[in-house]
Amino acid sequence: MKRRNFIGTSAAASVGFLTTSVANANNKKDAQPDKLKYNINHSVCYWCYGTIPFEDFLKNLVELDIRSIDLVGPEEFPLLKKYNIHASMCWGAGLGIEKGWNDLSLHEELIADYERVIPLVAEAGYTNLICFSGNRNGMDDLVGLRNCAKGLKKLMPLAEKHGVVIQMELLNSKVNHKDYMCDTSEWGVSLCETIGSENFKLLYDIYHMQIMEGDIIRNIEDYHQYYGHYHTGGNPGRHEIDETQEIFYPAVMKAILKTGYTGHVAQEFVPSWDDKLAALKQGVTICDV
Repeated sequence: MKRRNFIGTSAAASVGFLTTSVANANNKKDAQPDKLKYNINHSVCYWCYGTIPFEDFLKNLVELDIRSIDLVGPEEFPLLKKYNIHASMCWGAGLGIEKGWNDLSLHEELIADYERVIPLVAEAGYTNLICFSGNRNGMDDLVGLRNCAKGLKKLMPLAEKHGVVIQMELLNSKVNHKDYMCDTSEWGVSLCETIGSENFKLLYDIYHMQIMEGDIIRNIEDYHQYYGHYHTGGNPGRHEIDETQEIFYPAVMKAILKTGYTGHVAQEFVPSWDDKLAALKQGVTICDV
């Protein structure tokens, strides 16, 4: 399953980590890198690097000491095992971003699909499986919240049995995903409280929430118990997370660590550099606080 199935668009290799910020895409560094601290468990969303064949990309991750990957499904699991790369956020169930759990008419199909994939995720030794609220399409937010809770509650016994955490992604409805319902922490946290299971969390996308609500660090401090996973991205533009954009990621990462979080942070920016892997190395280095 490709990321374009979810977002409607898709994005459009050097070994070692950069020890300093890279200001130019073509500026190659020859110095030997420092070893990653791994206070942050680093991951990366493959769709951002989809021009690189998947197996080649896994080899790149091994060379870069990035031990996890996001947004992969059961068809990719065998290759992950081959290269000892962990799936930190799985997909493979659902109807995409626009058609989600807020639509009661889709519940039968969604429940059957998630009941199929949850055991596959667990059998492979993974934990997280993504889901989406769907678009509003004129629906009141409270009605949509109740609809989501009604369907997702039916999945919780199976998710709890298999130790799988269903995670709804917080996305912006201002720039990228017009009309998407789960577009604020407040709405998402209310859904978590309504469902009332530790096997339902929010995927907190820092880029998306910077657009919708800002106050990133305060929200992480206040709502971290509801956030089960994090994605990065530079704003504006969703490109590199360096000094070319407005979010200071080292401070955000320190705030995440301060909450006691032990999950993964996945790079989900779309590289603008010609050397996409150099951009990835820089992003991981920035977050390796």
